[in-house]
Amino acid sequence: MLMSTAARLNMRSTEKKVLKYYDDGGKTGRGNCTWGVGILAHHGPCTKAELARSVTDVDIEREFASRLAEAERGVERNVKVELTQAQFDALVSLTYNAGVKGAFPVYELLNSGELERAASYIASMTTAKQKRKGKWVQVTLPGLVARRREESAPFRNLSQTTRSASK
Repeated sequence: MLMSTAARLNMRSTEKKVLKYYDDGGKTGRGNCTWGVGILAHHGPCTKAELARSVTDVDIEREFASRLAEAERGVERNVKVELTQAQFDALVSLTYNAGVKGAFPVYELLNSGELERAASYIASMTTAKQKRKGKWVQVTLPGLVARRREESAPFRNLSQTTRSASK
């Protein structure tokens, strides 16, 4: 299964395109080093050299496609239950943002048939570590609240037809 074109376009519209490296905490020295359209370079703030680095549209498109395909494969490998297209799209979005490791508890809940608990867990994934006054703290990110609400919704609406996520 692949992410739908509509979901891919929606994801791109919510991920701001930045033609350089930046700290996703909204301020230099906070959050994680990120570039392009929410592409994680590494955990922790960017170095001065990274902050000076620019990227091109071609770099962004290539890496976005690669990371999206990686997220699709992660969902395919780890989710063994039937999914609707909307559910698959939501899981790919979650996996793109949180990584396979970060999304794994959701996969386990889904594989156990606990869709409502999976939806609640997704909706709760709204914090990230940021450096504040020299210490790492958990901070709620407002952008994640809306994103997680959208990603959890297909698991609360169970009247849709299902399609297999596994081959």
